Amino acid sequence: MKAFSYTIKDEVGIHARPAGNLVKLIKELGSSVTIEKEGKPPVSGTALMKLMGLGVKCGDTIKFTIEGGDEDASAAAIEEFMNANL
Repeated sequence: MKAFSYTIKDEVGIHARPAGNLVKLIKELGSSVTIEKEGKPPVSGTALMKLMGLGVKCGDTIKFTIEGGDEDASAAAIEEFMNANL
């Protein structure tokens, strides 16, 4: 299991377009990914509506947990995506 946290820098937070692209990326990975915001239950990284339901805003920190497959490569790909888009 590999985990990392990321603080959202985008002024709008996680909105439709980057959320959809993040879900698409996670579906292509060989690992199971969960996303968690403090005070909310963790959601699957492949569930777009649940991800949007977290209501992640600018300045919020979310935690990614990656299990199975190539965890290191999956975590690196997600972190790269987050840095480039959110």
